[in-house]
Amino acid sequence: MPVADARYTADYLRLKGLAEKGNANAQHSLGFMHFNGQGIEQSYALALHWYGLAAAQGLEHAQYNLGVMCQKGQGVAQDFAQAAQWYLKAAEQGYAAAQYNLGWLYAKGQGIAQDSGQAMLWFSRAAEQGDAGAQNNLGMMYDNGKGVPQDFAQAIAWYRKAAEQGYARAQFNLGLRYDNGQGVRQDRQQATAWLRKAAEQGYAPAQFNLALRYENGDVLPQDSGQAIAWYRRAAQQGHASSQFNLGLIYDNGQGVPCDKQAALGWYIKAADLGHAAAQHNLGLHHEHGAHDYTQAQRFYRQAAEQGFPAAQYQLALLYEHGQGMPADAREAVFWYRKAADQGHVRAQFGLGLRYEHGQGVPQDLSLALAWYARAAEQDYAPAQYLQGVLHDRDDGPAPDSQRACACYCRAAAQGHSLAQFALGLRHDNGQDVPQDYAAAREWYALAAHQGHARAQMNLGLMAACGQGGPVDVQQAYIWLSMAAAAGVAGAEKSLRQTASRMRETDLLQVRQRMAALAD
Repeated sequence: MPVADARYTADYLRLKGLAEKGNANAQHSLGFMHFNGQGIEQSYALALHWYGLAAAQGLEHAQYNLGVMCQKGQGVAQDFAQAAQWYLKAAEQGYAAAQYNLGWLYAKGQGIAQDSGQAMLWFSRAAEQGDAGAQNNLGMMYDNGKGVPQDFAQAIAWYRKAAEQGYARAQFNLGLRYDNGQGVRQDRQQATAWLRKAAEQGYAPAQFNLALRYENGDVLPQDSGQAIAWYRRAAQQGHASSQFNLGLIYDNGQGVPCDKQAALGWYIKAADLGHAAAQHNLGLHHEHGAHDYTQAQRFYRQAAEQGFPAAQYQLALLYEHGQGMPADAREAVFWYRKAADQGHVRAQFGLGLRYEHGQGVPQDLSLALAWYARAAEQDYAPAQYLQGVLHDRDDGPAPDSQRACACYCRAAAQGHSLAQFALGLRHDNGQDVPQDYAAAREWYALAAHQGHARAQMNLGLMAACGQGGPVDVQQAYIWLSMAAAAGVAGAEKSLRQTASRMRETDLLQVRQRMAALAD
């Protein structure tokens, strides 16, 4: 028999003898040995037996251990009410760990009615004895105003007591408060120091925050290697946001070679934990990479049902086009609305289109205008343009030519070719603005360079006759050729007229320029 086994056997026999004579401490120690299989066969049933005898004699350690076994369902059916009774017995004797656990049961309403005041009472008693977990929880209660008036200074004081004992969660909480200057003067360097202490103890949220700092060069020098290392440590503990961020890093080749398979692996891990953005990205992968619309809609739906607006929008598109499921305009509108209500700009624009044209909803130009306006407020140029178009309509919900012009200006400034063309027409005709051929020519040019065929036609005509600028028949020929190729009515005739005004050498030269541009 090994020496260690002999010692445990001797201890066991000695304790068993004392326990059978009613010695409470021996009974507790014997229960502990059976609970842990320390030198003897592990047995929850025998641990319960001996803990029970000691607890009946009022030994607080045994009462606490019985509470833990009832709370966790070890050797007995899980019973929070019974756990609370045992914790109360030990807590009333001043046993800090029992006070802490009883506070949690009151805070969560497990086995007893939820009572923030009672949670506060028991956390306070444990905290005053130096229990770091209770000190941290007191800090959180003061932080959130649960059971006590909100008091950031008190929260900081309790976080600090626990943090200085090395309690990782308190170090993390203290770091966050220094980061945002809540209850303490903002000090992001000190924030990072506390986050690092928690991270080095393996606390995943702190590791994630430290990784973010390294990734973005925020407080710490930008270091993709350090970011990946800290994300990985948190990810390996099942921290979903770290898994997702690792997926992004490998997807984009940020600090590492681009590796789509590695990215996919991390997205899957995060998605399995319910991370909505990861589910959305898996939907994108299956839709655009694997072209598996059934799988795409499955992942989009998982994220959409969690309220993730980008996934709601993608799911709407699949319903609209009948990809991975039968086309369903009403269902598409349902998901567009979900995303739009959360501010998703393309969903807002999409709803505007559907109300304008009566797709999946009754046609309603007033609602179309309202949705265009919401998207336009987010500087979405296509919405600004269509908002202008509806204001421009005499039969529209709110005719207002001046307002239409303002909408076109906002969209045109962002490079929207249709809005640029509309402004060209307005300056050309003096509608809502002073007639200004030079300005018209400039707006037409901006649209024409983006391939707007009617702008090319108008620009060609202006260049041919010197309206708004010098005569330039070669430029006129080029723009009219483009308009004619696009099938603009009258462009072919204008092109022939322009060619008839040109010398053969000029015509040859411009055709060579066009051929060079085509190459």
